[in-house]
Amino acid sequence: MISTIHDIPATIKPNNFIAKSLSNFALNTCIGCGHGCRVCFSPDTSANRLRKLLCAYGVEDPIMDWGHYVLVRPWDEPKFMASLKAAEDTPPGQLKADGNRAILLCSTTDAYQVIRNPDAAHGKLLNLHARATLRKALIAIRDHSTLNVRILTRSPLARKDFDIFKTFGNRLLLGTSLPTLDTGLSRFYEPKVPAPAQRLKLLTDAHAAGIPTFVAVAPVYPEVGYEGMLEVFQAVKKAEPWTIYMEPVNIRLGIVDRIREEAASVGRDIDLTPFTDGVAWAKYAISTLRDAERAATAAGVRDRLHLWPDHEALGAKAVISRQSDPAAYLRWLETCWNRISEWPGK
Repeated sequence: MISTIHDIPATIKPNNFIAKSLSNFALNTCIGCGHGCRVCFSPDTSANRLRKLLCAYGVEDPIMDWGHYVLVRPWDEPKFMASLKAAEDTPPGQLKADGNRAILLCSTTDAYQVIRNPDAAHGKLLNLHARATLRKALIAIRDHSTLNVRILTRSPLARKDFDIFKTFGNRLLLGTSLPTLDTGLSRFYEPKVPAPAQRLKLLTDAHAAGIPTFVAVAPVYPEVGYEGMLEVFQAVKKAEPWTIYMEPVNIRLGIVDRIREEAASVGRDIDLTPFTDGVAWAKYAISTLRDAERAATAAGVRDRLHLWPDHEALGAKAVISRQSDPAAYLRWLETCWNRISEWPGK
């Protein structure tokens, strides 16, 4: 495991989400993520672009080595405050309406991950540093801006900051990724992440504490299916999430290879048929999205379901032309893409 502090400080930057309705900005406290989820697309969208920087720290392949490196961003108050002011002063007309003037923590890492290091003492210092940076950033956002905050984590350690979360009122939403409640599936696809039951409890505890919540039932593994999604939707309903996001596993660079590598290492048979090619993947993805609609309806949460059909892959002309009713399919996609997620007080 490679983990250390590097010299690029934590700052707020505009994000490049397309039809996600998550946020307008992102604050990433680290480069890399110790969770190492096999289905994470962050290595493709972020770490791969930092290949030269990561190579200097001993990371040979940012994509296949995902989960084995975490570079903690340092706290630089002047730079952070400058980035906060730039975000705060961004004219509303320059922001996508679906971003809710929110900052996402985090878009390419997890602010509440446990940072591991072969040297226990150094590991402790890294975790203390990362936590201090996070709390300083949250307090600065709260006290020096009117921006909203959306926190997405797979870690129950977020409970440690309930005290700060509650001071934001309707300006903050806490969410967790919960693609399945099946512990076995979770252990395979996200082996270093706390169990689904722990993440579900984080969500319900936050709701009980008066903290607004959301959930990302994403990415949904092929083995989950309708019944698995129904189980998740029914379970999270008690937390009254403002939005329930959902998407299937993508096939961005490296994901299928990481799934195949993990299956071989643990001796598990995994059906990779949905990832054979673009045609097979599109069939699986569309079927899973449609199953999510049916499951959400059955669970009584259809009004909060926000589907994330991949804008580029599922909106391709070849995919549209293969549908039985291309016009109806395109209308369905556009409905998903144009949806603006709920926010407390709006």
